[in-house]
Amino acid sequence: MPDNKDEIESTAPRKKPSGLGRGLNALFGDAAVEAPVLATPGGAAKTASAPGDSVQHVSVGSIRPLPNQPRRHFDESAIVELADSISARGLLQPIILRRAPDGQGFQLVAGERRWRAAQRAGLHQIPALVRDLDDAATYEIALVENIQRQDLNAIEEAGAYRRLIDDFGHSQEALAKLVGKSRSHVANLMRLLDLPQDVQDLVGDGSLSMGHARALIGADGAEAIARKIVSEGLSVRAVEALIRAEKGGGRKPASESAGASAGRDPDIMAVERHLSELLGIGVAIQYPGGGKGALTLKFASLDQLDMICQRLSGESI
Repeated sequence: MPDNKDEIESTAPRKKPSGLGRGLNALFGDAAVEAPVLATPGGAAKTASAPGDSVQHVSVGSIRPLPNQPRRHFDESAIVELADSISARGLLQPIILRRAPDGQGFQLVAGERRWRAAQRAGLHQIPALVRDLDDAATYEIALVENIQRQDLNAIEEAGAYRRLIDDFGHSQEALAKLVGKSRSHVANLMRLLDLPQDVQDLVGDGSLSMGHARALIGADGAEAIARKIVSEGLSVRAVEALIRAEKGGGRKPASESAGASAGRDPDIMAVERHLSELLGIGVAIQYPGGGKGALTLKFASLDQLDMICQRLSGESI
């Protein structure tokens, strides 16, 4: 095991995680950075130390990425931009680590993009919170951190849910509470994993939206339809109509027929569905016409309300 003096400049008592109650603060044990932390290229990390400060300064070379972490795709150009920012201003936000299971250095829990950018920027040490976490808690934090930053695509998020269910015994209800979204959102995302791998890859790289993907679930020839969507730029409504036509029904689903009979604008209904999928909560739009209307966001708990407020304010946890 590397010498602690080379890896960590300061060690302080740490609170144990307090549970999965309210965002990342709860997962991280309410660890607070009480003073600005700054790691700069070509020099030692600096901090205005405060009593009980739990931030440590860890050697970049002693950190290894988390195997099978939820996020699989990293935008190289975004990492370069972040590295340039770090070179100019330093790394201000600590990453989250745990001791590596084999006892050799540390394992990343949250903040891999910052770690990669810090390496590119030439930092030797970076600020970190080192937590005593088991595998399940580690993966939970990695998932929540990425979701709250909106860093995961739909397939990555669905795969993370699947792993927490298969490997750690979570229920869909528990996952919904963990990430502050509805159970239906979790269930709908996981259904994307029933799509052929080629279609999942198109969702993963952004060629297909989640709305397109959901329309393709259970469709015959999903791969061919997916290629047609990409080549012709079909809308979700056009894809739904195409699949209905290929099934020979040509009829709208009952929910859409009911909406149409009630005089609702199909475009407004499509926006409702899109926002509901994006936020993972119920969304209702009242638009009587004349340029004015009302948007209602429905939440099932205070945790969901907290998540909505964070999304609307752009707050980073």
